[in-house]
Amino acid sequence: MNARRRRATAVAAVVAVLAVLATSAPLSAASKRQLTLTSTAFDDGGTIPVAYTCRGEGKSPQLAWKNVPSGTKQFALIMQDPDTPIGTFVHWVVAGMAAKTRSIPENTQPADAFGGVNGAGRPGWTPPCPPSGVHRYIFMLYALGKKVTLPPGANAAAVRAAIKGKVLSRAQLLGRYGS
Repeated sequence: MNARRRRATAVAAVVAVLAVLATSAPLSAASKRQLTLTSTAFDDGGTIPVAYTCRGEGKSPQLAWKNVPSGTKQFALIMQDPDTPIGTFVHWVVAGMAAKTRSIPENTQPADAFGGVNGAGRPGWTPPCPPSGVHRYIFMLYALGKKVTLPPGANAAAVRAAIKGKVLSRAQLLGRYGS
């Protein structure tokens, strides 16, 4: 009987351990960190300083990201204002940034990147310049699992089409500007 009790206790212990393991989240899921996009110019949800708008120098803000998923081959960035009277206006399209890139310095674009066409029909940055009211400016960074090639003159819609099915993770930074 003593052996039977030990065996029953051992079986109960194994069943208890298996039950705990079955209900626990996998270690890899628990340890994953979300891709994060930040700027030294403003906090997420904060006000974009005048220097980065049409009422100032009109320069692009510094951006940085961390917690890049493994397998990232490239990055793409789209900045847009969804609050315009004519619909969403795209201010900046940057694609083809190398996997090793972790920031964009102020008023620049990575040398290895493709500068897409913004809503004004020009490549590069167009600073926030709302006609009235406070607008939201959404910077969306995409970590891509496959490289994309874009034709000259590609806009945000072309970038979105090219990256479809290739996005490993995305990060958003929101700035506000206007009166």
